[in-house]
Amino acid sequence: METLVAIVIGVLFAIGTYLILSNQMLRIILGLSIISHAVNLMIMVMGGLKTGGPPLLSETISKFTDAIPQALILTAIVINFAVTAFLLVLSYRTYKIHGTDDMNQLRGNENE
Repeated sequence: METLVAIVIGVLFAIGTYLILSNQMLRIILGLSIISHAVNLMIMVMGGLKTGGPPLLSETISKFTDAIPQALILTAIVINFAVTAFLLVLSYRTYKIHGTDDMNQLRGNENE
């Protein structure tokens, strides 16, 4: 199972990298979001895909699930949502002002 998830993580990284290398701002933002989801999956796999009891320690429970990777991923999801929303608003505002989302045209090198 972990091998399959590792392949999915690799595919997500490849898709995100492809989108980041494009010239449109919306594709760059979506690529960053996809790479962030791939990192979340990678943290989950590194924490182990095993089933166990609740993340509580007691004398009777011998197996338990580690809650640290889940807490890190939950925090990363919230931060990713906020950054993506900010970048989308910034991209929309840039499009309204300049009339394009092409990064080569926004660079402003046509007078040099």
